[in-house]
Order: sequence, then structure tokens, then C-alpha cells
Amino acid sequence: MPCRLLLVAVATLSAHALLTACHSSPEAGQPHATAISPSATHSPTPTPARHSTPSWTPAEQPAIGAAKARYTSALVAIDAALNNPMRASDEKLLQAGTGGAWLIRVVTDVQFFLERGWYQRGKTSVVSLSVASVNLKTEQPEVRLNVCLDTSKIGLYYQKTHKPVPAIPANGNRHRIQARVVYAPPVGESIKRWFLIDQKTLGSC
Repeated sequence: MPCRLLLVAVATLSAHALLTACHSSPEAGQPHATAISPSATHSPTPTPARHSTPSWTPAEQPAIGAAKARYTSALVAIDAALNNPMRASDEKLLQAGTGGAWLIRVVTDVQFFLERGWYQRGKTSVVSLSVASVNLKTEQPEVRLNVCLDTSKIGLYYQKTHKPVPAIPANGNRHRIQARVVYAPPVGESIKRWFLIDQKTLGSC
């Protein structure tokens, strides 16, 4: 059974209910929203390109650690919200590190579940987590993460009967994700925190 967060949301939720949830930033705050030549001329086969692991600076390393921790925290909070939609709240999601467009996506899914009397059983598992890029020079410092998520233990069930929801199209068990995590202050606060603001599915892993 696929995780709803990895499918296109089919319900819509008014964004005005979330406009005071975060800072005025359109990202975390405002939830709207080298090739190598052949080694020899007499050999027609090119030498394979060498892939080196990026060396992160002393300033980037703590940012990466904090962004990874908040990403994991956000995933746990999202699973908790979908496992118990009646007790879900945008405040809990924000505190755990969910913001921006992804906060709206999650709240929309929660509303979708409530309207149909559904809930999620099971949790998302992180198979692998690595850094795609780091940019600390923007107004909202950003870390992009490459993630492999396993949703094989997740299912959808009816609240009343606790029976599985039928006819939900499967989209695989493992999903290759790129997550965008930014550093920004919540509304009414000056202390910045890392927020998961977007995720894109890039295929399977």
C-alpha cells in the first residue's frame, strides 16, 4: 500500500488557515509556500569518470547534521499525523520541522483522510540519506538531501472498521527522493530552525 505523501494529493485545502503558521518567508516561513578523455589515442573505449565524495567545510558540516536531524524529525511527525489524523495539527508538524509547501501537502493529506474516515498504519523507513548540495550563502541557507524511502510497511485503513482501504493504486515500495531543507525562523521568533519545505520523487531506489 503506497504512502499518500508520495502520491499527488487529490484534495485541496484552503491555504489561509496556514498563513499564520510560519514566518513571512515564502519558503520555510510562509506555507503557500567533469568528463575524462580516453586514456590513450589507440584505445576507442573512454576511461570511466571518477566520482569523488564532496568535502564539506567546517561551516557546512554542522548545518548538514542539523538539516538531516530535522528531516528525520519531520518524517516521524508526518507519519504520526497520518497514523492519527484526528489528533494531527500544523503546530506539531511545524515544531518537528515541516514547513513551506510540504506543510500544506501534509495538512491536505490529513484533511483528505479525515473526510474519508481513513488513517495510515505503519511508518516510512529511511533506507539511505546523503547530501546532494549545500548553500549557506542565501537568505535562507539550504541543504538538499538525496533520500531513499521505503513505504512497504504502510497501509491505509478505515477508522470505523480498521479494514484496509481497497483499490489504492500502488506506486512501488522504494522511492528516490530529493528533499529541500532550509534554515529560517518560525513566525514571531528570531531563532532560526531547519524546515523540510519540499520533496520531489525522482523514481525508485
